[in-house]
Amino acid sequence: MKSSRPGLIKKLIAVCLTGAVILTITACGADGEPDLNLVDSKEGNGQNVSLFSPMEKIEPDAENVARSAADKTIRMAEEKLDVTVNYITYTAENYQDKTYDDVVLDRAQNDMDDLYLMNPDTIRLLGEEGKLKDLSGLECVENLRDVVKTANTIDGKLVAIPQEVVAYGLFINKDMFDQYDLELPETPEDFLECCRVFKENGIETPVGANRWWLETFVLAQAYADLYNGGNTEAEIAALNSGEKKYSDYMRPGFEFLQEMIDCGYIDARRAYVSEALEGEREDFLSQKTPIVMAYWGAANSETAYGNPDFNMLVIGFPSSRGQMPVMPMTGYGVGINAEHGEAAMDVLDVILSDEALQVYAETNKVISPSKNVKVNCIPALEPLNDRIEENVYVLGANAGMKVEQWGNTCLIVRELLNGATVDECMAEFDRLQEESLAK
Repeated sequence: MKSSRPGLIKKLIAVCLTGAVILTITACGADGEPDLNLVDSKEGNGQNVSLFSPMEKIEPDAENVARSAADKTIRMAEEKLDVTVNYITYTAENYQDKTYDDVVLDRAQNDMDDLYLMNPDTIRLLGEEGKLKDLSGLECVENLRDVVKTANTIDGKLVAIPQEVVAYGLFINKDMFDQYDLELPETPEDFLECCRVFKENGIETPVGANRWWLETFVLAQAYADLYNGGNTEAEIAALNSGEKKYSDYMRPGFEFLQEMIDCGYIDARRAYVSEALEGEREDFLSQKTPIVMAYWGAANSETAYGNPDFNMLVIGFPSSRGQMPVMPMTGYGVGINAEHGEAAMDVLDVILSDEALQVYAETNKVISPSKNVKVNCIPALEPLNDRIEENVYVLGANAGMKVEQWGNTCLIVRELLNGATVDECMAEFDRLQEESLAK
């Protein structure tokens, strides 16, 4: 079994977090050398604060909803604080050279900007290096969900805070479940029984999958108890010290996937080569397959699953503790040596306030990092949202874990799809853990 490449892992993190703000962005000049198309957008007369971000500042009513939502909150900070937030952006002509993660890591390590918008692996690396300020003293932190603080705390310091929480779940064709008198699955055993009934009734592939998101099944089963058993910090400390093995947590989820492959409940060959939504969307919408997995925003988007011709529900993944949402995490951070560090902290306190996050959530229709900001979600998302509101979840990315979770698990699941045994997959987790202990 081949070892995972760090560069590919960083790419996978960005690609798999499709519902998040950050995208994998690269550029290359005509001569083959990197062309970092950095855009410095300056306006206003107050103090300048620089923000390194994937996208440029635009007008709030522009068509790019994700960007305009953030823009609205930035403008709130500019008006309240009499500052100007200068977007330093990395735009791209092609995707063959450096990722956004590569560039933001380099800029933060060299103290080039004040604020950074980061993916989870970058948060972890910069946090471990001491390159990000501790945000725990900000007023907005009092209102944050526990999941946000858990995901982005490194060595006791809260180093990043997002404007939205990305949640993954199972997209269910409820009409097909009703047709065969099936209850919505709670446990892995329930799920396999549903798949058996569908298969026996002529549904060739009960679960539509792609090469990016099957790790959600594994993570839900691996960490249901860790994140919901009241002993999270101690268990993570044991993993980081080597007292406990990641492979012991991961094995049940991989054995579950192997059983689904062996029973024909997923098409491993097709999943291995399919991009997100590419291999399963058509079959799900045409009601050939009753189950797919995707992120929260896909239920709102007509380019994904936002307008099906059947009753759709989004639920958590099967686990020992019932339906379990899986939530990766991104975030804003402030450079430890930021030239305008105090002003940057003030900006974050405004854009992450309940007032600003309410604007952001209403614009983007997403889950807020604030426990006080409620989501006005569509009926299909209510089962997933109910679990999140109950503070029941598994983190798909945790900056406090020394072994990166989302990208590594995705890569190793792909090896399983390509014929690797469960034992070989567990050996890869052991290798990654040994590498982390040696650092």
